[in-house]
Amino acid sequence: MQATKSKRYKILKWITALLLVLFLILSAAAWYLNVKSRPLLTDRIKTLVYQSTDSLYTISFSRVSTNILTGNASLTNVKITPDTNRYKELIALKRAPNNLYTVSLKKLSVRHFHPLKLYRERKLQLNDIIFDKPEVLMQNKQYAFNEGRAPRPIKSPYAFISKSLAEFSIKSIRFKDASFKYVNKNVSNARPFLINDLNITLTDLLIDSTSADDPTRFYLLKDIVITLKNYVYHTPDKMYDIKVDKLDFRATTGKLRIDSFALAPRYSEMAFGKRAGYARERFAIKMNNILLNGIDLPLYISKQELWAKEMNIAQGYVSVFNNDSLRNKPRQSKIGKFPHQLLQMVEAPLLVQKIKLNNIDVSYAVYNDESDRTGKITFEHTSGTIKNATNLEKIKAINPIMEVNLTSYLFAQGKLDVNFKFDLTAKDGAFAYDGVLHSFNARVLNKITTPLGLVRVNRGSVDQLKFNFKANDLGAKGKVVFSYYDLSVALMKNDPTKDHLVKRGLLSFLANALIINSENPGPDGKLITADVAYDRPPGSSFFNLIWRSLFAGIKHSVGITEEKENEIKTHIANFKAMQKSHQQRKQRRLQRRERKERNEGR
Repeated sequence: MQATKSKRYKILKWITALLLVLFLILSAAAWYLNVKSRPLLTDRIKTLVYQSTDSLYTISFSRVSTNILTGNASLTNVKITPDTNRYKELIALKRAPNNLYTVSLKKLSVRHFHPLKLYRERKLQLNDIIFDKPEVLMQNKQYAFNEGRAPRPIKSPYAFISKSLAEFSIKSIRFKDASFKYVNKNVSNARPFLINDLNITLTDLLIDSTSADDPTRFYLLKDIVITLKNYVYHTPDKMYDIKVDKLDFRATTGKLRIDSFALAPRYSEMAFGKRAGYARERFAIKMNNILLNGIDLPLYISKQELWAKEMNIAQGYVSVFNNDSLRNKPRQSKIGKFPHQLLQMVEAPLLVQKIKLNNIDVSYAVYNDESDRTGKITFEHTSGTIKNATNLEKIKAINPIMEVNLTSYLFAQGKLDVNFKFDLTAKDGAFAYDGVLHSFNARVLNKITTPLGLVRVNRGSVDQLKFNFKANDLGAKGKVVFSYYDLSVALMKNDPTKDHLVKRGLLSFLANALIINSENPGPDGKLITADVAYDRPPGSSFFNLIWRSLFAGIKHSVGITEEKENEIKTHIANFKAMQKSHQQRKQRRLQRRERKERNEGR
């Protein structure tokens, strides 16, 4: 029994020793191959980058580490830089790309390369290349000779590497948490665009004798995936934050998905205008479930032109607020800042053929210091389409009109169908708008008429509000047809001793008796229509122009005309004169009574 144990122990010892020797031999071989492969790998990488880019780019790094057993390698302090002299030569040869890149990073990792295939078959095959937190500078300059070129190299890189390699392939190239800076060289003094924490994955890069002509590839790749999470950008004026939550783009589908996009004010409603120093409108915007279809990625890469066939927004809101108590402070002119005019100011060329909106809430609110209250009008569950949203001259030359067709619900009740036609080429910002607001209870208007106009609707029913306007930077002209019945109002005033508005009894009586038409058409069947000519103050916004032009037509339809306002003023003046005369007579009677009492007392 003891002899058997001793024999087993000796066998185990020999096996252990043999494994140790094999491990030392393999380690020594791996070390030798690593040492021998580093110069070769270094030379191949530098030569490959230089040759495959038509001598435009060079790569430098301070150190290369390799592990033959795992097939991994890493480069330290990497920098990929363009040769500006060579770039000028390529321009002269009409082979220069529109984009010039500079990339720098601390570490570049190469995973699972296959050295035996490199030695035996002259094929450099890599599974993954990882750029960890790279800084990427992209400079774009448009050249006429690149117009209309297919999304593939002018000359196949294989022609430059064929003497040393039969194939070069990478299954995945990943830019993790990249810092991206874009410089537009097509305009003078253009502000660079910066974005951080961008993730880009380039899939299945292949350079061989056939890949450059493969129609399923663009720029020798099978796919490009771009992702961005929790991106926040402060606007230059520091008044807003632009927030993007989870962006995802795939070149193979041409689809861009954004979970949510927001323009978030950095100050509260009342503080915003005070911070700006004038009655500046405060926008709060959030759009959810955004999907762009049919994006032309090659066009965007070469010319930074964003073309998309369709954009869908499933849910969101647009909230506008203005503190009118600051109206006496100097205002910035809003001339030239209608929506379609602002679209033309966007530096990036873009075209979205069709935008589909669904379930968007829109509100416009104004604080009135006279009433010490905020009036708010809301258009809820807004849906519709926007066609031909573009700032491209060649598209506007074909079709200069951007059409907007929307259906909404005023205060979630009255259905509103409204259409806009924006002239994208008009120097004066010309556009037209028309629509129909269907039946609703007029009392819902108190949410805006009471705080802003100090008018309360006691009762009333609206049949229809139709309007048709043409507008530009200077104002709006058009027609309003407002039909309603059983209208009664009360005029209000702010009583500092109370926490609510109070009714002005006499004026309300006079308004209903002498001014307000209780119904339209009237008892005689005559329908009063309003021809409106509204002069736009330079500081008035797009929303304000729409609201004021419609309100002017509504006022005229209900009877609040200049003639009737003068009439009511005359009645009020006469009443005050009668009241004053009555007070004077009363005072004289009191005085006579006092004199009589004094005389009797003697």
